[in-house]
Amino acid sequence: MKSSSGFSISPIAALKEFIKTRELIAQLVWSEVVGRYRGSFAGFLWSFLNPLFSLAMYTFVFGVVFKARWGLSAENTFDFSMVLFTGLIVHGLVSETINRAPYLILSNPSYVKQVVFPLEVLPVVALGSSLFHAAISFLLLIVIWSIAHGSMALAVAFIPLLILPLSLITVGVSWFMAAATVYFRDLGQLVTFISSGLLFFSPIFYPVSSVPESFRIFLELNPLTYIIEQVRATLISGEIPELKGYLLYFLVSAIVAWAGYAWFQKTRAGFSDVI
Repeated sequence: MKSSSGFSISPIAALKEFIKTRELIAQLVWSEVVGRYRGSFAGFLWSFLNPLFSLAMYTFVFGVVFKARWGLSAENTFDFSMVLFTGLIVHGLVSETINRAPYLILSNPSYVKQVVFPLEVLPVVALGSSLFHAAISFLLLIVIWSIAHGSMALAVAFIPLLILPLSLITVGVSWFMAAATVYFRDLGQLVTFISSGLLFFSPIFYPVSSVPESFRIFLELNPLTYIIEQVRATLISGEIPELKGYLLYFLVSAIVAWAGYAWFQKTRAGFSDVI
């Protein structure tokens, strides 16, 4: 299956291509991760220190100063900040990736004009870098939660499975934004507002139950809501995600990913004429 531009839009062909270029993707992801901290005194250690400092800050502000509570049984000072941090990790994964998406092609004109390069991997690399930092944040969260509560439910092993469909949505949107911004530069300015909207219209600072029924539709349409709620359920209650809901979410995620990829492939032939 090929687009009018001559590039394949088949999901099977895409999967084969990403498997073929997996070493390149891994090298680029690692280069981005290391490059972020290159030249700093602590270096790679910042990937652990940043989420640790963030969690300490949330604990002090919300747990000590505001004495905020989520309504959990036997809730301690750390719990609200850790529940909040869970939502922020999920949001950070998405926002970090889509905020970079509009400039992935525009900032790499040499890849478009001068060399043969699989441009479609750029959004995947951006997602990979975000996933790396999200994984470290989740690891720290699980360790601290276990220390604070004396144990950790085995259901947290399902967190990577929950992040998988969200990653598909994220990379699908990134493919769309990366290609569309080449032709419509103003789209890049909208990403900040989209990211902020996802932050405040997601159950990050508040539970879904606190939102009036008439307004919950806005949260339900937000792709982050389901994942945030399910990740919290595995962490707090040890609940295993319900299969039917997960499969439906996964199906929608796969469609979004394919649509974004197809758009990217259909429009990429004109990149060199515009940049």
